[in-house]
Amino acid sequence: MPRKKFQILTEQMFYILLCLREECCGTDIMEKVREMTKGRVMIGPGTLYNLLESFEEVGAIRQTRAEGRKRNYIITYEGKAMLKEEYQRLQKQMQDYEQFMREEEGV
Repeated sequence: MPRKKFQILTEQMFYILLCLREECCGTDIMEKVREMTKGRVMIGPGTLYNLLESFEEVGAIRQTRAEGRKRNYIITYEGKAMLKEEYQRLQKQMQDYEQFMREEEGV
């Protein structure tokens, strides 16, 4: 059975949505992700704009403003739900890891 689109978010997807809790443009997103992750996660323009387009198509974000080629976006209710779902999935993975490690260590 094929996986639902955006059922699992990549790091880039996660941080893009996280940045869009405030309205911003693509350049702002790339800079915010770099700062937020201290350079651990980098998003190139090609990846960013493809993901923004895909997120917009599924209603996870919406365009708020356009000035020439500059476009601003903000997260929607659907996007917030996707972000929360991914956060909960990651928390569950951490819990599984912690449980496994406790069992492994005999604690």
